[in-house]
Amino acid sequence: MEAFTVMAPLAGWVTALTDVPDAVFAQRLLGDGLAIDPTGDTLHAPCDATIVSIHAGRHAIALRTGIGAELLIHLGIDTVALGGAGITPLVAAGASVRSGNPLLRFDLDALVQQARAVVTPIIMTDPERFVVTPIAQGLVQPGDPLFRIMVIEGTQRDAPAAEGALMRRTARVALDHGIHARPAARLAAAVRGLSAQVTLIHGQRRAAASSPIAMLSLGAAHGTELMIEAQGADAAAALDAVARILADDRPEAPAAVRTPTVAVAEGPGLRGVAAAPGLAVGRAVWLRSQEIVVPETGASVAAETMLLNDALTRVGADMTAAAAGIGGDVIAAQQALLDDPALIDAARAQIADGRSAAFAYRSVLRAQAATLAETGDARIAERGEDLRDLEGRVLRALLGEEAAGLAFAPGTILLAHELLPSQVAALDPAVVAGIALVAGGPTSHASILAAGLGVPMAVAFGPALTTVAEGANLVLDADRGMLDVDPPMERMAAATTRIAARQATEAAARAQGDAPCHTADGTRIEIFANLGSIADARAAADEGAEGCGLLRTEFLFLERTEPPSTEQQAADYQGIADALGDKPLIVRLLDVGGDKPAPYLAIAPEENPALGLRGIRVALARPDILDAQLRAILAVKPAGQCRIMVPMVASVAELDAVIAAVERLRDELGIATPVAVGVMVETPAAAMTADLLAERAAFLSIGTNDLTQYTLAMDRGNAAVAAGVDGLHPAVLRLIAATCDGARRHGTPVGVCGGLAADPLAVPILIGLGVDELSVPPARIVATKAQVATLSQRACAAFARTMLACETAAAVRTAAAAFVQGELA
Repeated sequence: MEAFTVMAPLAGWVTALTDVPDAVFAQRLLGDGLAIDPTGDTLHAPCDATIVSIHAGRHAIALRTGIGAELLIHLGIDTVALGGAGITPLVAAGASVRSGNPLLRFDLDALVQQARAVVTPIIMTDPERFVVTPIAQGLVQPGDPLFRIMVIEGTQRDAPAAEGALMRRTARVALDHGIHARPAARLAAAVRGLSAQVTLIHGQRRAAASSPIAMLSLGAAHGTELMIEAQGADAAAALDAVARILADDRPEAPAAVRTPTVAVAEGPGLRGVAAAPGLAVGRAVWLRSQEIVVPETGASVAAETMLLNDALTRVGADMTAAAAGIGGDVIAAQQALLDDPALIDAARAQIADGRSAAFAYRSVLRAQAATLAETGDARIAERGEDLRDLEGRVLRALLGEEAAGLAFAPGTILLAHELLPSQVAALDPAVVAGIALVAGGPTSHASILAAGLGVPMAVAFGPALTTVAEGANLVLDADRGMLDVDPPMERMAAATTRIAARQATEAAARAQGDAPCHTADGTRIEIFANLGSIADARAAADEGAEGCGLLRTEFLFLERTEPPSTEQQAADYQGIADALGDKPLIVRLLDVGGDKPAPYLAIAPEENPALGLRGIRVALARPDILDAQLRAILAVKPAGQCRIMVPMVASVAELDAVIAAVERLRDELGIATPVAVGVMVETPAAAMTADLLAERAAFLSIGTNDLTQYTLAMDRGNAAVAAGVDGLHPAVLRLIAATCDGARRHGTPVGVCGGLAADPLAVPILIGLGVDELSVPPARIVATKAQVATLSQRACAAFARTMLACETAAAVRTAAAAFVQGELA
């Protein structure tokens, strides 16, 4: 079998065609081969050959080898639109070249900035006569063996003569950029399978429509008039098909990805808001809440007061025990409400007026929930769910009732108007496959607990969810907030297959323990955990977390009448550090204000709390609070395990102020070990000045939840706009890209600790944009490690760049679903 070797024409990373972000190449519509993501600026001849043509856009060059194999080298993706800018041909059509001769020079930086991608396919365009065998992997230099081409024995070059009358038609090329790679592939596909020989004629040049290389050599630009000849039984149909493609004057859309062959939870279905990621298949089970009946009048003031005090004590003891488990920070926040003297005094005042303890306590909590709702801030209003949860706990204790058991059959997808945090915490993830709610919000404590349990959850479906019948078959795609009701069996089977595949990869990842995580092509990606308690830290360590990327310290500060002491904070931080062993612990400084009020800080009412005194602005306004927290962090042993993260930064001056405070306290305490101080990128200002911040910061960590709402000017807790608050919006992705690019200039690592880090559709994009670390809820550690291990960083990089050109978050999610499902990778 005759064969020869094609050498690498570029320096760069070898990439499979299936990883190229263009369907024409990914689906091998032009032929077979490999691609290279270039690191150099010169394209060389891959073998001894003749130059067949160089496209007018200079981005595509066709060659013919001595054995008749034709090669196409396509510099970048959608580079035809650049009109040759930044590309200089060094040879002309018709020239004979030797392997390694320079063919083109190009400005790589300019192409990276202007083109959709610079990954360069090297294609053998006649798969019917030749077979390609890849050789190279990883990084290559010009002249390294790339792939082998072998002649398929028994094939012939020329097709037999067609019979029948010769038919002709003229057509004008209406395509934006004339006949380049993509329309050439469309033309070849249109005549493939037809019983006709089709030829396109431009002046003295003739090209078989079945040969993309030949059509590229026509040099047919926009507006060129061509003669089409066809002969054979299907000649008329062939003329129609070719003319139709040439006359297509619609703007050419980049073919970034293929649509998935099976798109779970697409088509007819209900759309809500993603709250806890995952995919579930099961049957609908409705959970209906029932009002607890309480007497309005009490026995006596003394008796009812004693009943209330006893109930509060018993509920407090139960909550203290529960706070030691997963989601302990949520329970701790509720416990602070339980101990709130203002609420207790208001209930006692109603008891003094003759009300029963149960009636009084319920009245007070419902009035407080109404006050929260009247703030106009939906995220603050979400805290009303904690008051309703607390109401149920205390009323049951007062009336001697047990909480209704939540026992369900395996495969349950739980439907409800809303769920209280205690109800979610009581669920068994082994039997409850997923949750869908009429109301609720993605930042509620119920959502946080569901993510911590690893139960997929979507919220805010609205009244449409109430039409779902008990026992209906469901596919819940909580990654996208979609619920498919009574879908076809093949859709359910496809979802079940995907779930099984995920479980298998997660089992393999779990077996690796806390071993360092790498992509399939060896890029190191750290998988950290978001924590809020010592119990969370223990769970994260058990799941194989490589550290903590976000310790939410608010659980120590909120709903108290006075700030916690340095000693109290230090004890909790030390307990979390001990649970992690010797792994890094990134502690976010107090992030209150806005939707997280701390009464003792006495922040004046603000017209727009989200844009007011919150995050690091509060700490800098109260240096006593900042110093106490920094002292507690610096007290953790061993020194240096804790890293400090500054929230809601909008300027370099804020970072400098914290660094100065840390250095002052280090000197005062005699701590010689350096302490890393980083920035939480949550504002567009921080993203766009990432290069300035990265010059001083030890690390950057992107908080995608706040970054998204500030970028889109949409409150993520407002049900009216929540469906549009998507971190995969191209505007948010561009800010993430800017953050990574700015940090890269100084070699500063970038993490993501917001919700996108746990979103399987976002993970490949984040890795592709240059993120080094992902911090997720403990229950998502294994799944995230498993997913990362299947990804190619180079493929992710090519894919992520194409996503920056999308127009909507929905387009990104559709493309990402195809990528994750293996349609492109």
